[in-house]
Amino acid sequence: MRKSFAFIAVGSVIIMGSIVGCSKKPSAEELQQLNDLKTEVSSLENAIKARESEKAALSKSIAEKDAELAQCASDKAALQEAIQKTQKSGKK
Repeated sequence: MRKSFAFIAVGSVIIMGSIVGCSKKPSAEELQQLNDLKTEVSSLENAIKARESEKAALSKSIAEKDAELAQCASDKAALQEAIQKTQKSGKK
């Protein structure tokens, strides 16, 4: 996603450079192209922010699941230890 943004940003700079280099005043069409590019860049930046937010939420969810898994492993070990103690005391 960042590569796409960088590609568009570089393309925008190149287009803007060619606009400035050719004439003193940009034409209405050139201004429209520039505005379209700005809108597209803004849209892509918003999409990046949304994906980063989604990634953060997923990372948080994974961390919570990892914590639950660790707690389950701890509980399992405690239960196995209790079972072994019960079995040993029952054999005596």
